[in-house]
Amino acid sequence: MITDRDIAVRGVAENCTPQNTSVREIMSEHVCYCFDDQDIEDAAQIMADNQVRRLPVLNRDKRLVGVIALADISLCEDETGQ
Repeated sequence: MITDRDIAVRGVAENCTPQNTSVREIMSEHVCYCFDDQDIEDAAQIMADNQVRRLPVLNRDKRLVGVIALADISLCEDETGQ
């Protein structure tokens, strides 16, 4: 997975050019994720433990079905009053 932060921190900061740099060279090696049937609290804990603001959401076949962001969790907490 490659993020905007990867591009900024590993790509731009190291003067990599898009023409001569592969995604593999600057992408994140360890990708944290959650499953679509997990509780929101689990996703929030994974995000906190790994200090990430977005988390890929996989089904149990490990296929990407979405991305959850910290802002999504905040909206959910606002709606439930917690």
